[in-house]
Amino acid sequence: MAAPKKTKGLGKGLDALFGDVEVAPVESKPKAKGKKPAKAEKESGLQPGEGGVLYIDINDIKPNTTQPRKHFDEEKLEELASSIHQHGLIQPIVLRKLGKGYEIVAGERRWRACRIVGLKQVPCIVKELTDEENMLLAIIENMQREDLNPIEEAEGLKQMIDTYGLTQEQVSYSVGKSRPYITNSLRLLKLPGKVQELTASGEISMGHARALAAIKSQEKQIALAERTAKEGLSVRQIEFMAKETKAPAKKKTKVKKSADEKRVEEDLKNALGTRVNLNRKGKKGKIEIEFYSEDELERLIDLLTSL
Repeated sequence: MAAPKKTKGLGKGLDALFGDVEVAPVESKPKAKGKKPAKAEKESGLQPGEGGVLYIDINDIKPNTTQPRKHFDEEKLEELASSIHQHGLIQPIVLRKLGKGYEIVAGERRWRACRIVGLKQVPCIVKELTDEENMLLAIIENMQREDLNPIEEAEGLKQMIDTYGLTQEQVSYSVGKSRPYITNSLRLLKLPGKVQELTASGEISMGHARALAAIKSQEKQIALAERTAKEGLSVRQIEFMAKETKAPAKKKTKVKKSADEKRVEEDLKNALGTRVNLNRKGKKGKIEIEFYSEDELERLIDLLTSL
């Protein structure tokens, strides 16, 4: 009897992408002399390497449409390109088949750097993934590498919830972050656009943005965010200012009761055997009768229905 098919689990992160694959630092895979490629290899143009790695034409690869990362630091890309030029691409790019070409699941930054270097072929691992797995693994890979800025991360988490109907608990498990972390991250998307821009660019930290989210006034949020970027306010300072902006709770003004109202309350208290409160507004009002247990409620019901 065949063993039951294992379902693809989420939350495995990079282990689910790479498994035990090891890749040597190479820029291209030369063909062995005197050895003709297999028909399937010849038709596809792929040159399989060790450990399931394929060397794929870089022009047959396109970026992931659900990639949560929107900003790529040009200076860091140049640094990565320089490293690849010297040592080759050590870690393969993870792809999935899409139409006549391939879509990146993980490694768009490496792919961009390889294009800068001018590599014609890059080592890749091709995975069979659903749209959901593709998106989740793209988010997980970026989060584990800390490649996303706080706003990109929040947008990726929101996409998991909105597009695929995952709960915050399921998202928490999938990306390996706590439930409060997910909640606080999603709150950043409610900030004004200007504050989100400063957070995405790193001019203010996620801690600052979270503190600003506690302020109700958007004008105040923007003003404090800009001041933080210029003056370097601490998170504690913003938290203190956030408390100052909260309107003080309105004190309930006690309405002074007349002697007649107090006498009515006392008479009802003696008749019912419990505290009674008479609230009157003009000719209208209400009588509140207190009880402290189920038995006492039953007693009051019996007493009132027998009148």
